[in-house]
Amino acid sequence: MAEPSETGAGAIVVVPTFNEAENLPRIVPAILAELPDARVLVVDDHSPDGTGDLADALAAADPRVRVSHRDGPRGLGPAYLHGFELCLADPDCTHVFEMDADFSHKPEHLPHLLAATGRADLALGCRYMPGGGVEGWGAHRQLISRGGNLYARGVLGLPFRDLTGGFKCFRREVLEGIDRSAVRSVGYAFQIELTWRAWQAGFLIEEVPIVFPDRTHGESKMSMRIMHEGMLGVLRMRLR
Repeated sequence: MAEPSETGAGAIVVVPTFNEAENLPRIVPAILAELPDARVLVVDDHSPDGTGDLADALAAADPRVRVSHRDGPRGLGPAYLHGFELCLADPDCTHVFEMDADFSHKPEHLPHLLAATGRADLALGCRYMPGGGVEGWGAHRQLISRGGNLYARGVLGLPFRDLTGGFKCFRREVLEGIDRSAVRSVGYAFQIELTWRAWQAGFLIEEVPIVFPDRTHGESKMSMRIMHEGMLGVLRMRLR
């Protein structure tokens, strides 16, 4: 297994956005400060707050930044799948990150996730292992998160401690080796489904500790509808 570049050469960080105008101009420079040879792909779902225009300005100022204004059904899963196709169309792409725009995924963890792909095919940012954690969460939110992870682990028989997290680094071969056209999850279950499909395909997966702070700007996209979709999505995966 080839060692990943310490500076991020060959890596593309996919950042889906919807109404992240307060965060995007800060998160993109922070990503590139950690991985100066990586590239950033912003996938914007036609944000009404002007996020797309800000992304275009960042791309015009830095050739390492690219923007895709996505048409089609909104949602985290479809946005990432769209971004993956763009990444895989680039023959120089060796690694693909998933990363939120709101600083809940700390840019300082990017090099650690990338380094883990020297040992594994997929690196998962994990809040629930030694060295990991959450910041600014109430007891109720922590209970829901831990309960969702236990539920997914139990139903799918997966050994990982943080299946619902969305801070990941894929070796290119993982995304090429799973059936992306069969992915049906849109929101909460999307992260679970990708890990499940990679595991089913026989790829090696490693968890890396991350600290996950609550966002300080903008509004959370989590809702009860997304949570219910996630629970049902896990059952559908098991039945399939």
